[in-house]
Order: sequence, then C-alpha cells, then structure tokens
Amino acid sequence: MTKPYGTWGYSGDHELFCHVAPRPRNAEATRAAILNAARERFARESYDDVGMRDIAGDVGVDAALVSRYFGSKEDLFLKVLDHCGDGPDLMDGDRATFGDRVARQAIFGSEHDGQLEHLLVLLRSIGSAKASELVRRTADESFFGPFEDWIGGPDAAVRARLAAAFIMGMEVSREMTGGQTLTPEQCETMHARMAVMLQALIDG
Repeated sequence: MTKPYGTWGYSGDHELFCHVAPRPRNAEATRAAILNAARERFARESYDDVGMRDIAGDVGVDAALVSRYFGSKEDLFLKVLDHCGDGPDLMDGDRATFGDRVARQAIFGSEHDGQLEHLLVLLRSIGSAKASELVRRTADESFFGPFEDWIGGPDAAVRARLAAAFIMGMEVSREMTGGQTLTPEQCETMHARMAVMLQALIDG
C-alpha cells in the first residue's frame, strides 16, 4: 500500500502514525498566479494604493513569498509591464476586427477582460511619481514597440500612439462618469463611430 505524503513514526503505544504535511507548492504555478494577481491589481488601482500584502492575499500566500519571488514592489511592477502581453491584449485577434472589438470593450466592458489591460496599467500609473518614472523607462519596449510592429506600415509609431491615446481617453471618460451615461442606442452609435476611427488608424 502506498503511504500518504508526510512524516511517519510510532506513538507511545507503538501505533504507527503519520503527520501529513502540506504538499510542496508548484513554484512556477505560484509565480504565475502572483504575477497575474499583480497585473490585475495594477490595472484596477493606482501603483501607490497596491500593497504586496494585497497581492499575496489575492493568491492566498504570505507576502514574504511575493518578495522572495519578485523582490520589491517596484521590481514586481516592472515584471508586470514586461509580461502584460502574455495574456489577451490589443494585438490578439484579427486585424480586420480590431476597431470593432476594442471599441466595444472600451465602451461596454464593465470589467476589463485583458484586452485593455496593458493600457489600463499605464493609465493607473499616472498618479504615481515612481510608477510614471518606471513607465517612461519601459513603455516603448514593453508596449509601444510591439504595438508599432504589429500595426506596421507608414507612420506606425504615430498611429500606435494615437490609438492608445484614444482608448485611454475613453477609459478616463468612463471612470469620470462612473460608466457610460448615454442610452443603449447612443452607446451603440458611439461604438460604431469609435470602431471606424480605430480601424482607420490600424489600417493606415
């Protein structure tokens, strides 16, 4: 018979017993879970408002483990910026439907689903001097560079920044009003117009 995982021994009455210890965590899975939780936190909240304990609590681990895997909050934020593209992002999906799907998410999405996550992390960094500095140092490499390459063609750098500014502006507008305050019909009209403008930037 296979013995359960743990420490075996004999009690004072010579009865065999086993102290069952928790199985070791899968380190890579835990690191990925921490990084994902941090990405979600930094997309929802300002850099200064996010604590290592908050992220650890989202994963169900000790804050010391987060520090052991990633170092400081600054180091973790940089890792988030570097890995935002690992999940669904602006460049996932058919180029021909970019305008439609991104405009729909920006206007109707009450909970971002990853499509706008990198831009939301950049947006939340504005209120923090430390985060803004980190974003300035890494934004071209971690977001704008890949986005420009994906867009391609003449003036790709200009079109990438215009598209990003348009999307983030919509996010700011939605937050200022607590969500879209237009009628469903007006939101559909706005979606249609935004989709055309975004698609024009992508198509060049």
